[in-house]
Amino acid sequence: MTDRRKPRPELAKAPKIPAQRSQGWLTVEEFCGELLISRDTFYDWRKKGRAPKCAKLPNGSLRIRRTEFEKFMTMAEDNA
Repeated sequence: MTDRRKPRPELAKAPKIPAQRSQGWLTVEEFCGELLISRDTFYDWRKKGRAPKCAKLPNGSLRIRRTEFEKFMTMAEDNA
């Protein structure tokens, strides 16, 4: 008797479907990915008032405007 519940390898390697996003907004994950920082670092900067302005969605997640990201990076360059 064979086990019919074996995982199918082609399903295990299915690509993730990216969420539909506006190009004007970044998720916290995208922001951290662009700067190569951890989420903990982002939230530490946010607590200290060093992170860019964020918008809070009704579900509690945060988004960062691309323009705020650009301002943040310009200020970081000026302070370097």
